[in-house]
Order: sequence, then C-alpha cells, then structure tokens
Amino acid sequence: MAIPVWRKLILVAGAVQMGLAGCSTPGRLPAVPTASIPQASTGLGQIRYLVARETDTFAADAYVAMQREQGWLASQGQTGPLPPAYYLAISGGGDNGAFGAGLLNGWTAAGTRPEFKLVTGVSTGSLIAPFAFLGPKYDYVLERVYTQTSQKDIFKKRGMIKGFFADGMADTSPLASIIASYVNQPFLDEIAAEYAKGRVLLVGTANLDSLEPVIWNMTAIAASKDPRSLGLFRKILLASASIPGAFPPVMIDVEVNGTRYQEMHVDGGTMAQVFLFPPSISVSRVAKVERKRVAYIIRNARLDADWASVERRTLPIAARAIGSLTTTQGIGDLYRIFSTTQKEGIDFNLAYIPRTFNVPHTEEFDTNYMRQLYATGRQMAEAGYNWQKYPPGYESPRGATEPSGK
Repeated sequence: MAIPVWRKLILVAGAVQMGLAGCSTPGRLPAVPTASIPQASTGLGQIRYLVARETDTFAADAYVAMQREQGWLASQGQTGPLPPAYYLAISGGGDNGAFGAGLLNGWTAAGTRPEFKLVTGVSTGSLIAPFAFLGPKYDYVLERVYTQTSQKDIFKKRGMIKGFFADGMADTSPLASIIASYVNQPFLDEIAAEYAKGRVLLVGTANLDSLEPVIWNMTAIAASKDPRSLGLFRKILLASASIPGAFPPVMIDVEVNGTRYQEMHVDGGTMAQVFLFPPSISVSRVAKVERKRVAYIIRNARLDADWASVERRTLPIAARAIGSLTTTQGIGDLYRIFSTTQKEGIDFNLAYIPRTFNVPHTEEFDTNYMRQLYATGRQMAEAGYNWQKYPPGYESPRGATEPSGK
C-alpha cells in the first residue's frame, strides 16, 4: 500500500528534527573584529600580507629580499649586475595539478629549468610550490603525489547528513597526513636556507571571515625558527587547498592586544586562481636595480570551453555555473598578471593543459586521469615547451606569434 504524501512529509520532518537534535556544528573562537584585522598577529612576526588593505609591507620585504640576494651573491664571489630573476606562479586546479607536476619534472629532464627567485602557489599550486621552490631534488615527490594517489588518499566522505552539520562534506585528514609526511623540520630548514639567499615562496589563502585574500610568506615562516612554524606552515598549505563546503576550513589562531581570536581560512582560489605579486607593487622601483625578469605561469586547467550536456537538475546546474565562474576568474587572473608584466618589463610565459588532452575524468583525484595528465605535461616539457606569450584571446601586436593553444 502506498504511503500518503502527508505521512511522507511527517516522516521527513521527523527525520530532520532528529538530525538537528543529534548534530551540532563545530565551534570556534570569535572572528577578528573588522577594525582589528590589520593588527591580528600569529606571533611569528611579519609573515603575511593583507592584499586588499596595504602593500607597503610587501614592498619593504621585497627590497630586503633583494638586499639578502646581493649579500649572498657577493659572499659567493659574484660581482657586477644581478643575474636574471625567474618567477614561477602555479595555479589551482585540483587533480589537474598533475599537469604542472609533470611539466616541472619534464622541464628538469630537458635541462633548461631555472632556479626561481620567486615561487607562488594557490590551492593545488600551493602543494606543488614548496617542492618546485626547492628544485629538482624533490621532483620525485611531485611524481609520487600526482601519479600514485587516489581519492581516498585526499579525503574521506562524511555522508550527507553528517557533512551537512559539520564544516565540510569530507574529512581532509588524509591530505593533512600527506602534507605532514613531506613537510617536516629538515624540509623547513631547507626553505629557511633559501630565504637567506633572498629567494621567496608565497602561498595564497582566503580569509572567509573578512572575504579577503591573504598572501603568506612561507620563507619567512620557515626562517622564523619559531617552534610553531612547522604547524603553521602545514596549516597554510592545507587551508589553501580546502574548497569551501567540500572540505573543512582551517582555523588559524591569532591575537590582538592579548585577546585570542581565530581566522577561518579556505582555498585561495576563491579569491584568485593564480597570482604573481600584488599588481600595485612596482618591482623595478622597489628593487632599484636593472635586471632581466622572466615570469612563468602554469595554469592547471584548459583554456578552451569544457563542453558538457548538463542535467536539468538543481545541483548539476549550480555546479556548472560555479565552474564557469571559476574558469572566467582564472582567465581574468592571467590578464591581470599579463598587464603587470607589461608594465614592469617582465617576460610573460604561459603554460596550460592542451585542448588535445581528452582523457575521461570519472571522479575527483582519478589516478588514471592524473597519470596521463602528468605524462602529457612531462612529455611537452621534455620536447621543449612552447610557452605562450599572451593570455587567451589577446590580440598580439602585428607580426608577433599568436599562441597556438595546441
């Protein structure tokens, strides 16, 4: 016998009420009041930049980094002009980070990969960035992580009801364990040694309380030698890859005038898919020296339209629309970086997943998909990657070579 509609509604209402009675949302310390955000401190000194509020600190730190570099080079007996400065920006993209990992390792195999003065990362790019920063000796980590992991190595599903009343639909303790297995104290000491040479590693997160991008100076954190630095370093990497709603946010403890607060940090890709440095900064004016500057941007995504037949249901429609916003934002980020490089006289170079890559993507962190994407990036780099000189759709000057997109 069929159950009447009214009785179904009562059963559903009862189930929801029982769920509400049996579930409680995670607690937290108070968020930092708006007026006090610039004064909030982790206790490790000057280790981050609130991009939307000020740039003077970033400019000052960039100048000091250049002085450290000059001092290091002088100690090695180098005289004359500074050598070229190479910058690397690695975008978000989830398991598409396999492309960037393969590209970097193929670049090493080609024998043309430079040492980078600056490395930045967002989301999956933040997980790649520390290993790219320390160079080819850590290529094995990138290959292992992006070709041997699967969904269960990244997160554990919580189930619909539990996920709804928690702080994310999945538990990212597996990802936290992977981060901890590689990011240990000796690893941090290596990064601190590069800080002394004037090199810089930056990672972006989003402060969900204030809806602001935050850039963390990971080299400064490592060099602080504070006992809390390792834990904070790991937390920031996890936060930068924590997709809101899907993964739990990362709570970062801060103080303002002796009062304890917590900031809620999530995937930096909610603010920017990729970044080089704040566009209001003039590197040439800050450094006050002439040198060749070259920027490489790795976008762990395609640039052509990702066609799909969308189901006529609420969640697929919403997910597709959000994906469209993310793609558009990422392309806008490329134009912002391109504009900055043109203003600063920096050589712009862009890499992205080719339109010819059409391996089926059955689920997030699909091992077979990642292996083949890694192999594609590696093969392209080994053969001599055709870095694109303009963002997608840009009308290049007459006579210049257009990006092939192939």
